[in-house]
Amino acid sequence: MSSQRAVVSSMASRWQQSANVVSKATVEQAEPLAHQLAAEMAASGLLRSFSSNFSTAWPLLTRSALLSPLRLSPKPYNGRTIASSSRLSAALKFTDKHEWVRVEDNGTGTVGISNFAQEALGDVVYCGLPEVGTQLAQQDEFGALESVKAASELYSPLTGEVVEVNTLLADNPGLVNKSCYKDGWLMKMTIANPAEVDALMDEAAYEKYIRSIED
Repeated sequence: MSSQRAVVSSMASRWQQSANVVSKATVEQAEPLAHQLAAEMAASGLLRSFSSNFSTAWPLLTRSALLSPLRLSPKPYNGRTIASSSRLSAALKFTDKHEWVRVEDNGTGTVGISNFAQEALGDVVYCGLPEVGTQLAQQDEFGALESVKAASELYSPLTGEVVEVNTLLADNPGLVNKSCYKDGWLMKMTIANPAEVDALMDEAAYEKYIRSIED
């Protein structure tokens, strides 16, 4: 009787080990172990006492083994954003130097850099912007951005006069990275020649341009 209890205790321990293995393994890996255990139980005359527990536990164990890989599936990788999928970028026009301009309701143009440009720059640490009243021709240099790994000059997308600069960037230049199409704008200017706006690239054309220079 004591030897039978010892066998039962040993089998129970082996059964717990089997359950632990099944919870971490696939069904194909766990099934041979379970059948081996069942064979040992049969040899010791204990299969009947464990068969009902086995038939109840096996579906739960196999279900656990089948579900586990789903939780470990990696998420698909999304490549670098070229422009923006937000509504903000839909009204933007882009230059080949990666500035954007948005025509506001009052007729002025808000200027900034594209998402592509800020990602290429890295963390911006300094924004050099023009003084209000500065007269600019299209493609004139109007300032510079410095990051932890590079510096880049800024070029005016249009002809006009600077009427406002983003003073928040003096203390928080990182807004250019965090919100390049909204809070991280650089300056606002008058639009002396509206035809210059029409000649700039829309978002679709800009995306195509970016792809062409990356290939």
